[in-house]
Amino acid sequence: MHKRRIGNAMVSAIGLGGMPLSIEGRPDEERAVATIHAALDAGISFIDTAMSYCLNASETGHNESLIARALAAYGGDTSAVLVGTKGGAAREADGAWSFKGDPATLREACEGSLRRLGVDAIGLYQLHVPDPNVPYADSVGALRDLYDAGKIRAVGISNVNSDQLREAHGILGERLVSVQNNFSPATRDSEPQLRLCAELGIAFLPYSPLGGISRAGGLGSSHVAFARIAGERGVSPQQVCLAWELAKSPVVIPIPGSTRPTTVRDSAEAADLKLTEAEFAELDAAWPTRGGGAAAPPPRA
Repeated sequence: MHKRRIGNAMVSAIGLGGMPLSIEGRPDEERAVATIHAALDAGISFIDTAMSYCLNASETGHNESLIARALAAYGGDTSAVLVGTKGGAAREADGAWSFKGDPATLREACEGSLRRLGVDAIGLYQLHVPDPNVPYADSVGALRDLYDAGKIRAVGISNVNSDQLREAHGILGERLVSVQNNFSPATRDSEPQLRLCAELGIAFLPYSPLGGISRAGGLGSSHVAFARIAGERGVSPQQVCLAWELAKSPVVIPIPGSTRPTTVRDSAEAADLKLTEAEFAELDAAWPTRGGGAAAPPPRA
């Protein structure tokens, strides 16, 4: 598995997003653990999770605990695996998502994640989403304080625009090592943040890099250029998609979710798929087709 950098850690060029293993439609624990183990077998050494990856408040941290159990049960060496988790969002008793970005709640959330992951310090702790009811500098400052207290080893932010990225970088400096935004062939409005991450030397972690849980399987149908190149290469459109994202910048580390060992192995193989300059240019210019075949316009950045 090719490696890329998140702060001081060298991790696999393809990561694993843990969210589908713990939210609605999740697999049973046996298959979930088998999926995580298949990722490790394939050389994946970065796993993304969050305290809010669960069904409701009664099982907060479900995904963190699942990952901790899977790592403990794995027969091989997991010392080089980086687990990144997030605080700042939660699920309520009825399953509704909510913002939780005030410093006191973030400190409490971090302590809970430390317990569930069974670690003394979290390798990467990320602010899940800006809380509109809390000044962004206050939320980011809470993560700076957690870093300075030795609770976390690196800081990331998620779901941010360029102004928020610059503000966070000004507060955190070298503590800030990653940005996690929604990015896929159909969702490209984070291109400015990707470019800014490359300028600052910060890892860019696309979540839902295949278009999201409900759309990943049909990626080839809605993105004909990806399907055509996949057919020529004898690989899946999903592999081509991840290879395209990797080719956009050396700071990109996609984190596709998976609920089956077969799909996580397929994603991991994208790290070895090298696109030609012509293939990359074609894919980078391609937009999804609508029902009538017309190209969808680029989103405003």
